[in-house]
Amino acid sequence: MRIEERTAASPDTIHLNPQLKRMPPRRPTRQVFLGPVAIGNGAPISVQSMTKTSTADVDATTKQIETLHAAGCEIVRVAVPDQRSAFALAEIVRRSPLPVVADIHFDHRLALQALDSGVAGLRINPGNIGSRDKVEAVVRDAAQRGVPIRIGVNAGSLEKPLSERVERGETTRAEAMVESALGHIRILEALDFRDIKVSLKASDVIATVEAYRLLAGRCDYPFHVGVTEAGTITTGTIKSAAGIGILLMDGLCDTIRVSLSGPPEEEVRVARRLLQAMDERQGEPVVIACPTCGRITIDAASLALEVERILESVHEPIRVAVMGCEVNGPGEAREADIGICGGGGRGILFRKGEIVRRCAESEILAAFREELDALLAERDKE
Repeated sequence: MRIEERTAASPDTIHLNPQLKRMPPRRPTRQVFLGPVAIGNGAPISVQSMTKTSTADVDATTKQIETLHAAGCEIVRVAVPDQRSAFALAEIVRRSPLPVVADIHFDHRLALQALDSGVAGLRINPGNIGSRDKVEAVVRDAAQRGVPIRIGVNAGSLEKPLSERVERGETTRAEAMVESALGHIRILEALDFRDIKVSLKASDVIATVEAYRLLAGRCDYPFHVGVTEAGTITTGTIKSAAGIGILLMDGLCDTIRVSLSGPPEEEVRVARRLLQAMDERQGEPVVIACPTCGRITIDAASLALEVERILESVHEPIRVAVMGCEVNGPGEAREADIGICGGGGRGILFRKGEIVRRCAESEILAAFREELDALLAERDKE
């Protein structure tokens, strides 16, 4: 069977569309700003996470924000469940290297305190923070300060009438999520407020994707995308990659969060690697790692993990290869800027397929660090 790029139909030919080699265009939207970070209207897709500390503990929360910043996070959200947390926000905002979004439910006074503390954004549902006059007070204050509001709809906490319709089979969960979002949007639009972004999250990948697709043609607000309550680092990464990956291909992501039951910096690492895999991030290292086989005599899997840890602090477009033997070494990783392979007690370092150094296997990571530093220094001089 032949593989060709042509339009003529033939039963023995598979046709490749050249346009499938690139990501589709992003959905055009309004643009909002969380501090200096632009969201929507073609801005780079930003990475968010959420602190998992008690917000009332300023030191612990600030320390976690700094860890997220070092991992490459661009926006951080903090839970504000009570007045103690709300009063802690001013100091957290002052010390945070990232724009801070306050996550608030049920009490409009917490939203007002958060705004007074200088947060860059609010995550609320206008329908659950109180009566019309309370909603108006929050929206008016947000508008005066230029603070956007994220309408966050979760499948597990839909309004009771919508949940009951889903249970009776009168509508799908995705359709109910969209109806909920549109209801909240109408509340803000009635107050002439349009500095809005929207999220539609479910723990079910298919429902999440369907909801974003349904809403995409019914408003022009930017989307915050994620699969909520996705699970542990392993299962959550898989579900998030599936759901966010589909929506990236649909051009529907403006900012993302990977939700994991684990350290928040892992959310950031997964999110950044996902964007990189989908060719949405050009300024990060790419690691090519041998899947290993019975031919290798070196622990390539552990070696690859150590290389990834070394590269966590590097934010350069560099391709790194970790191969298990000389068969898969310089030859099959010829495009790598720098690579290592080994076996039989020996280690080899190569650049663009050319061997530049040999060492003892026990010294291979130290040698890699030296070659990496040399490569980065060379780039700084260019």
